[in-house]
Amino acid sequence: MTTSFDEHRLKRDRVEGLLTERGADSLTLTSPGALSWLLAGARVQVSLVGDPVVAAVLRRGGDDEIRVFGNERARIEAEELPHGLTVTSPRWDQPLLAEPTRASPAALREADVAFELQDLRASLLDVEIDRYRLLCQEVTAMLGAALESARPDHTERSLAARLAGGIVALGADPLVVLVAGRERLGFPHPLPTESPLGDLAMAVVCARRGGLIANVTRWIRFRPATNEEGDAQARLLAVEADFFAATKPGALLSDVFAASTAAYAAHGLAPDTWERHHQGGPTGYNGRDPRATATTSNIVRADQAFAWNPNAPGVKLEDTVIVRADGAVDVLSVDPGWPSAEVHGLTRPAIREQ
Repeated sequence: MTTSFDEHRLKRDRVEGLLTERGADSLTLTSPGALSWLLAGARVQVSLVGDPVVAAVLRRGGDDEIRVFGNERARIEAEELPHGLTVTSPRWDQPLLAEPTRASPAALREADVAFELQDLRASLLDVEIDRYRLLCQEVTAMLGAALESARPDHTERSLAARLAGGIVALGADPLVVLVAGRERLGFPHPLPTESPLGDLAMAVVCARRGGLIANVTRWIRFRPATNEEGDAQARLLAVEADFFAATKPGALLSDVFAASTAAYAAHGLAPDTWERHHQGGPTGYNGRDPRATATTSNIVRADQAFAWNPNAPGVKLEDTVIVRADGAVDVLSVDPGWPSAEVHGLTRPAIREQ
């Protein structure tokens, strides 16, 4: 059984390799994603929009130091950190880290190696994939239950409140909760309002637990689909299948992006559809790690998590998946109770009619 300390050591070994490669003496980690990855899913923030209350100073050969504000130390050590780490604590009114010095390039900051750290995080360990799968399954089931009970006269905010509460009840952080009723489906990121759901609605959640972020989008309809809606859904499913087909270990993310965005025109949608909203990309300890573009030079890795979100007017798809070494796509956020269709051997969500 892999313990949190085992997980930490395996990741620490990856960092040691980076330090050796760069000829550096130390690396300081300060972002929520990097810290939570290193510390086996530890919660390192109090305010979800605030800076972490933890920092890590990793030194080549060992003698690492986990810095935690003194007023947070008891809880962080008892509930979050792997055992066996060296923790030091400045007082709450003092800086978490000493003022950085740039006298020597041997002392790296996170920003100096941001690209390399994305690559270190890319291939998930088996224990991380297990943790991720359970989170995605629970979040997707909660989302399905909340949508099943929704009604056309319910407001976007009332549905969002249920979704946010459901995420917290799962022991997760509601990082993103979006709801769009019929009147607001044209907005790429529809923060919920008092508008009613109407006859067609979309819900998007991004929920973080154990450091990992589940990304899921689902739709409900309160009337039969029109021919145009059914056609748009079928075309976007074909676009998504091309996204998955292009996402192979060893491929440049920029090449994956180019092949995938070209799929819109290939499947009868406007060629510039992809320009209207971002298309997703690698995920895991950050919502997108990084967001894919035509210039993203990261390489797809085996056992890497992705959350592509192809979208067109009135339709959007999003699930959290793992890309395996052989290129197979392992969908983590499958809800057996949700209506679905088989597309190129994968179970893909349909729009629920109720």
